[in-house]
Amino acid sequence: MLLAPCPSLIAQNLSLLTHNFSLLLLKAFYMKRIAIFASGNGTNAQNIIEHFIDNPEVEVSFILSNRKNAFVLKRAEKFNIPSLTFNHKEFYETEIISRLLIYKKIDLIVLAGFLWLIPDHMLKAFPGRIINIHPALLPGVGGKGYYGMKVHEAVMASGAKESGITIHYVNEKYDDGQTIFQARCPVVASDTAESLAQKVHALEYAHFPEVITQMLKKIETIK
Repeated sequence: MLLAPCPSLIAQNLSLLTHNFSLLLLKAFYMKRIAIFASGNGTNAQNIIEHFIDNPEVEVSFILSNRKNAFVLKRAEKFNIPSLTFNHKEFYETEIISRLLIYKKIDLIVLAGFLWLIPDHMLKAFPGRIINIHPALLPGVGGKGYYGMKVHEAVMASGAKESGITIHYVNEKYDDGQTIFQARCPVVASDTAESLAQKVHALEYAHFPEVITQMLKKIETIK
C-alpha cells in the first residue's frame, strides 16, 4: 500500500530547497571573485587560496600564467581552481584574456610574481582593480628586471638598513602604481640575499591576503 507523503515533511523539504536556492542566489550576486596572475612557483598564490578557502564571500576563481611549466599551475590543480596559460600575442595583441575575466565576473586581479606588464585594454577594463606585490620598498629597488632574488641582491648591494614589501595599484609601467600598503623588516649585517628573502616572504604571507580583503571591501562599496 502506498502511503501519502507527510505534509510536514514536504514543507520541510520545500523550506530546505528554498533556503539552498537563496544561498546560491546570494553567492551569485555577492561573491567576490579573484583572478591571480603568476609566472613562477606560486607560493603567494597558494597562500591567498588557503586564506580564502573557507570564506563564503570570496573565491579565487582563476589562476593565469604566461608560462606553461609554471608550478603555480600545479597549485591551482591541487585546489581544483581553473587555470589558463597564454602567449605574448594573445595577451598583448588581442583582448581575449580581458574579455574572459569580464565574462567570469572577476572583481579583483592580483599579480603575485607575474613578470609581464599589464596591457592597456586590461587596465581600462579593470580600473583600480589590479594590484601587485613587490618584494622591496618602492620607489627604491624596483622596475624592469627587478624580481625574485634579483631584488634582494640589489637591496643588499645598496647597503639599505631595511627592506620589506610594497603592495600597489598597477599601471602601464613596472612597479610604478600608487602604493596601497607597505611593511618593513630590518636588514642586518649578518643578512644574505637568501635570509632577507625569507624575511620578506614572511611579510608577504602575513599581509597580502589582508590587503586583498580590504580591497574587496572597497570594491563592494564602489558597486
